[in-house]
Amino acid sequence: MARTGAGAVGNLVGAPIRSVSQALSQALSRALMLVVSAVTISAWSAAGTAAVPLLEQGASLYASRCAGCHDNQAQRVPGRASLAQRRPDEIVASATVGAMREQAKGLTVQQIQAIAGFLSANRSAQPIDTSNLANGCRKPPADLLPGPGQWNGWANGLRNERYQPAPGISVQDVPRLKVKWVFAYDASMTVGQPSVIGDRIFVTTQLGQVIALDAHSGCAWWSVNNDSPVRTAVIVGPTPAASSGIAAGSRLTAYFGDERATVHSVDAQTGRRQWSVRLDQHVAARITGTPMLVGNRLYVPVSSGEEGWAQRASYECCTFRGSLVALDAADGAVLWRTYMIADEPKPYRRNAAGAQQYGPAGAAVWSSPTYDEQRGLLYVGTGNSYTDVGTSGSNAIVAIDAKNGQIRWTNQVLPNDNYVMPCLRPGVGPGVGNCPNTLGPDFDFGASPILVNQSNGKAVLLAGQKSGILYALDPDDQGRKRWQQNLGAGTALGGIQWGMASDATTVYVPMADAWRANAQTPKPGLHAVRIDDGKPLWHAPAAAAVCAWGLDRCVASMSAAAAAIPGIVFTGAHDGHLRAHSASDGQVLWDFDTAADEYDAVNGRKARGGSIDNGGPVIAAGMVLVNSGYGRQLARGGNALFVFSVDGR
Repeated sequence: MARTGAGAVGNLVGAPIRSVSQALSQALSRALMLVVSAVTISAWSAAGTAAVPLLEQGASLYASRCAGCHDNQAQRVPGRASLAQRRPDEIVASATVGAMREQAKGLTVQQIQAIAGFLSANRSAQPIDTSNLANGCRKPPADLLPGPGQWNGWANGLRNERYQPAPGISVQDVPRLKVKWVFAYDASMTVGQPSVIGDRIFVTTQLGQVIALDAHSGCAWWSVNNDSPVRTAVIVGPTPAASSGIAAGSRLTAYFGDERATVHSVDAQTGRRQWSVRLDQHVAARITGTPMLVGNRLYVPVSSGEEGWAQRASYECCTFRGSLVALDAADGAVLWRTYMIADEPKPYRRNAAGAQQYGPAGAAVWSSPTYDEQRGLLYVGTGNSYTDVGTSGSNAIVAIDAKNGQIRWTNQVLPNDNYVMPCLRPGVGPGVGNCPNTLGPDFDFGASPILVNQSNGKAVLLAGQKSGILYALDPDDQGRKRWQQNLGAGTALGGIQWGMASDATTVYVPMADAWRANAQTPKPGLHAVRIDDGKPLWHAPAAAAVCAWGLDRCVASMSAAAAAIPGIVFTGAHDGHLRAHSASDGQVLWDFDTAADEYDAVNGRKARGGSIDNGGPVIAAGMVLVNSGYGRQLARGGNALFVFSVDGR
């Protein structure tokens, strides 16, 4: 089997990372994760009374450091029951190199292990070996042959339509879709979204693996390990000409980003590392949106988790600014970097705990950019502001010159949407801790804008917001609004959350609306809207949630990105159901519960789905693929990649 990743340091062999110090840092981080995981698993696999003091210590530390948020589940904070579904090593990784590093500050490794063991005491702890895969392919790897019918990256195109014109299946085939095979991730939740290039499927994992699977059988060609979770999809393109002394590798190169704001380039045929570059040194910076590859340039959105870090009153909030970065795809050299907030953060007040406060901050970019070849522009949606210091860059659609990174125009639809966690929770509110005095509803633009043409040939930019409002903007008139349509009530978790799909005439909009957040009636479901004038064509309300796992976190929310083929729109829901809707009237033509059963996966493990969220279904070469078990925020975890085909062939 052609693969890499034979250990914490083994991945660095032959990998031209940009500096020796960076290579050493990556090696040590990976080694820490592996050692910490091994120690945690060893401690909590031991039988007898020796585990009792650890349980008591973990319970005490959890009560003092964690329970205030996780026992009062709200918005993006996973509750205690959700944490109990996670593996001990995942919790340790989150507290040492992941999103909870700030909250775990001051704790020893042993104390972190105690918390992880306490939370996961009811789960079997089996070591995760991310350097070997049980189902390695036994034949020589076939050439990667990209062509019609592939799904490359986030949206299968530069305009982010999430539309597959050559799906290899028809409307008549859809009721005959059956499971072809299932792959089980070595994790308690799924992240990212599959990409399909030729006969290869590229997937990413919560523990930092990137894996290349055979599309026909599910066997693994290779895997690489990173020191941080990888939530982006993989984008693949021709290997660029050599530059900066780095030789070109195979015919195709794969790119992805991780939660330490590092973007990676690997040989798509073998997984061999080519380069890695950290794009933002801010401690909370991360890459959530899939990079966009245009020619020899890679455009990478940079987001953050600083909203969560702000929960500690002693944290000096906030200093992160969202950005878009252009890289030379050959070697990762930064060509330009554009911040969505032009002004650097400055001190402006202290909170009640005495911690210095900074601003402006926020405007994270957590979705894939959209490329406009005709105008030479990139479009991004931005998130909320983190502070009371005003900015025009938050909650906006921003047009950026692809050549030099200059901002051409900004349309901010909601000023003063100032928010950090958990300020919308009862009993917290404006001015408490790091909460801004003027508090907004947290209505980001999380879905990638879609560039389409109206029937008169004029281009329009479709932008969906967590408010539940869909906007149509004019790219030839500084982003001026042409029309808007209020489709849902909106919440801090959507509204319109991760992604819409469109064909030539219609945009299909999944609506999350998981709970009542204001006076409006929640409208979870799928909406079809005419592109020309914003007229609603139909609304398919979400079916009443029926969750195989029971009532916990069982909601009908449709937060995941949709995908379309001629005549069909595919959607995934929080209750684990994957559905195919008629594009003409929204009728459900096929419904599959990904969480109903446990499967013997092709890699020798057990697989069971959960909530479908974030990356949605993709369609390529006669297959429908979806990750099931997102597990973040209010969703239900799982570990399954499902691949469907007509009659399971």
